[in-house]
Amino acid sequence: MSTKITPKQNYELTRQQIGYVDRRLATPEDYRRIGFKSGLEVHQQLATKEKLFCHCPCGVFQKNGDYDAEVIRHMRPAMSELGGYDGTALMEFKTRKNIIYRINNETACTYEVDDTPPFKINPEALEIALKISLLSKLNVVGEVHITRKQYLDGSIPTGFQRTAILGVNGHIQLRNKKVNLIQLSIEEDSCREIADIGHERWYKTDRLGMPLIETVTAPELVSPDELREAAEYIRFLNRSTGLVRTGMGAGREDVNVSCRGGSRVEIKGVAHNKWIPELSHNEAFRQWALLHIRKLLLERIKKEKWQVNHMELDPHEFQFTYLPLVECKEKKHKIIAINIPEFKGFFSHFTQPDQVFADEISQRLKVIACIEKPNMLHSEQENLSISDQDFATIRTHLNAKSNDAQIIIWGPEEDMETAIETVVERCEMIFDGVPNETRKSLPNGTSIFERVLPGADRMYPDTDSCPIPLSDEYIEKLGKDLPQDISERIELLSKWGVPADAYHFILSKNIFPIIEEVCERFKFDPKRVAIFFGHTYKNIIGKQKAHNDFNYRKLIGLFKFIREKGLHINIAKYLLPILFQHPSMEFNSMLTALKFKKRSLDELAAPIDFLAEKYRDIRKTDDKEEAANWIMGQLHKQAIGNIELRDLREIIDKRLQ
Repeated sequence: MSTKITPKQNYELTRQQIGYVDRRLATPEDYRRIGFKSGLEVHQQLATKEKLFCHCPCGVFQKNGDYDAEVIRHMRPAMSELGGYDGTALMEFKTRKNIIYRINNETACTYEVDDTPPFKINPEALEIALKISLLSKLNVVGEVHITRKQYLDGSIPTGFQRTAILGVNGHIQLRNKKVNLIQLSIEEDSCREIADIGHERWYKTDRLGMPLIETVTAPELVSPDELREAAEYIRFLNRSTGLVRTGMGAGREDVNVSCRGGSRVEIKGVAHNKWIPELSHNEAFRQWALLHIRKLLLERIKKEKWQVNHMELDPHEFQFTYLPLVECKEKKHKIIAINIPEFKGFFSHFTQPDQVFADEISQRLKVIACIEKPNMLHSEQENLSISDQDFATIRTHLNAKSNDAQIIIWGPEEDMETAIETVVERCEMIFDGVPNETRKSLPNGTSIFERVLPGADRMYPDTDSCPIPLSDEYIEKLGKDLPQDISERIELLSKWGVPADAYHFILSKNIFPIIEEVCERFKFDPKRVAIFFGHTYKNIIGKQKAHNDFNYRKLIGLFKFIREKGLHINIAKYLLPILFQHPSMEFNSMLTALKFKKRSLDELAAPIDFLAEKYRDIRKTDDKEEAANWIMGQLHKQAIGNIELRDLREIIDKRLQ
C-alpha cells in the first residue's frame, strides 16, 4: 500500500466494506449477518427511607459544592489467592488517580468509608426486592448470602460493593418471545461522579449505599429493538410495584453487546432506554469493523513478527506551530513519536459514525495515561497540524516503511511510559480481535472507552454479614399482594382498543391501576379512560408543571365527581388543566370557570335549524360537510360534559339532509 491515504475516502470506503447500515435502514437480516447478540443488566433504585446497610437517609441529594469533608484514596492492586491480578485493578493503578470523595454529614456516615461494620440489611429494601423477584418469575433463594463484589473504578470508597442474589432462572414475556432472566440481586448503589480531569476524579456520596436491584437477562436479544423492548418491560415491571424510585438516574441499564467473532462489551449506565437501539447497533458494527481490521492486518504480518519502535522528539529541531506541541517547551513536557508497522489505512478506518480506529487509542490515552484531549496526532488525520517536511523527518528517524503508520503523543514525563504502553497495547489487541471492555454511552448513539472489563471472579463472601433465611410462609405472603404481569396489562390495553402509542406512558408512569380503579368504581369505558391518561394527561404534563399538591388521587376524585354529577366523561379533558394547576379548588368552581351549564340533547339540538339558516347567509360553498362542521363548532362548547359529541353530529347531519 504505497498510495497516499485520504482519510475521508478511507473512512467511507471501510464503512462500505464492513457493510455498515444506518439503524433506521437496518433490517433483521443485517443483524443476522453480523451475529448481533445482546443482554441487559437493569439497575433500579428502591424507594426506601434508609440506605441498605446503614441508617442514612435515601433520596436526599446534594449539589457538587455541598459537602462537609473530603476523603482521598488511591488504587493499589493486591494479588489474589491464585497468584494473579485483576485486569481492571492493574489499569486503574496505572492511572495514578487521586480519587476524591465529597462527603455530606446528612447523607453519609463512617460505614461508607469502611470504618464501621455494616448494619443488618434494610428489611424494607429486602421485601421490595423479593416482591420484584416473584414478579419476574424467579426462583427465590432459601437463604440470602451477602457477598462483596470488587468495584475498582473508584465509585465506591471501600473498593467493593455488598450484594446478594435473591432469585435465579426467571423470565419475561415480550411480544414475540420469552426472554430468560439469569438472576436478580440486591446491592448498594455507587457514588455520583462530579468530574474526571487528569489524575484526579471527584465523587459525591449522597447516592452511595442506596438500595438497588439488578435484573440480568440471558444474552438472547438479537436486535436493538428487541433489546429496548426487554429494557422497557423490566422498567415497567419494576414500576408496577409502586415501590421504586423514578427520575433521572433512578433506573440505569448496562447493555452487553457482541457480534459474531467479537467479545462481550458492556455499555455502562445507559440512562435512557430510547438510547439503547442506537448504542447497541453501533457497538455491534464497531466490533464488526475491528474484526475487519484484524483480518487485513493478519494478511500483512503475524503478531510474533510485529514490533513497534518509538523515539523522543526534540521540539527545538522542528518548526512546530501546533499549540499543544509548542507549549511542550515551556511546560517541559515530552513529545514521543511511535511507528506502528503495517498499520497504514487503519487509523482512518471506520469504527462508529464519526469515529475511526485512532479514536480507540486516543480514548485510552485519556482514561489510562490521564492525558487530556487533544492528546495525539496520527499520520491519517485530515489536517495533520504539522508540516509535511517535519513529518517526513520523523518518519525517517523512525525508519518507517511505506505500509507503516505513525502516532505522536505528548505530556508530562511521568505519564509518557504509560502513554506509550497504552498505544502499543491497543494496537496489539487488534491482532486478537475485540477486547473486553466497559464503554460509556454518548447521546448521539456512539460510545467511548471507559475501562477494562472486570474479571469474572470478582465476588467473595462478606464475613461481616450473617446469612438470612427466607421461610416459605414469608415468601408465600409476599406473593399474595403482587400486581398483574406487564404482559397481561398490555393484553388488556389491546383488548380495550387503546392505541398502542398510549401504552408506554401508561405503563412507565404506573397509571394502569388508576385506570382500573376508575373503571371499576365509576363504570366508565376503559378505552376512554386509558386514552384520557395516555394522550390528554401525557400532553398536559409535557407542557405544564403541576402544583405540588397534585397527585393521582385527585384524578380519581375528578372522575368520581363526573359520575356523581351525571356529566359526560368528555368534560374531563377541560377540567384537567384547572385541576393540574389548582388541585385544592372545588370541582363545582371548576365548572363555573368553564361556564358550564347542564343541558339535554334536545336543548342542544334546538338551535340547529336557526344556525343552518344563518350559515346559508355566510356560506362560501354548498358543501353540507362544511355546513355541519360550522354548526358543530357553534354548539361544541355547550355540548362538552352534557352529551356524546357524535350523537349531536348525527342530529346535525340528519337536519341538513
